[in-house]
Amino acid sequence: MKTTGQVLEFKLEEETYCVSIDYVTEIVDIGELTTVPNSPPHIQGVMDLRGRTTSIVDPKAVFDIDSDREPARIIVFDPEIVNDQAAAGWLVDEVNQVVQVDDDDVDESPAEDDEAIYGVIKSEGEKYVIWVDPAAVHRA
Repeated sequence: MKTTGQVLEFKLEEETYCVSIDYVTEIVDIGELTTVPNSPPHIQGVMDLRGRTTSIVDPKAVFDIDSDREPARIIVFDPEIVNDQAAAGWLVDEVNQVVQVDDDDVDESPAEDDEAIYGVIKSEGEKYVIWVDPAAVHRA
């Protein structure tokens, strides 16, 4: 597992998460979503993003996070890296910053059987940032 590099931090409710910046192609405002009947509960719909049909995923549903908060942004992932098939984006409450991370900064995930969690990063103060792997989420 290569962990040295930059990560994009974002919020889901009050928790801070991050993904490797290598996965991210852009961050966009939420546009109009088209609901897809009979899709899994974590798929909120699809949207046209620069001529490409993009599946929009709610990571709160994936990670079982209760929420009444409306997401504000979409993180769009590179389909060749994440799922090797279709464009996908995640609904997030806010996007914070890009941070440099070294191997020494990353502790193993306490959820050993969850491939979607790379580990946890201790940030300023006593807060932790949960490093997730969007490719593992999309394989599930």
